[in-house]
Amino acid sequence: MTKDELRAELERQAQRYKDVQGGEVITYAAQPEPERKPWRKRPSLLDQAFERELERIQNDLKPDDTVES
Repeated sequence: MTKDELRAELERQAQRYKDVQGGEVITYAAQPEPERKPWRKRPSLLDQAFERELERIQNDLKPDDTVES
């Protein structure tokens, strides 16, 4: 079934509904998919653990300023 055939079938069904049952047909525009906003995404437990591990590794790699040569 092509788009045109589907549109024609839906139009026939809507017209029949209006004529036979006396109903009102309201069509709505399709709602857009919500876009993902990564800056609003809450970090998961795995994300939090990964961040903590990265911070720990970075702190381990930094030379200590308190140690004198």
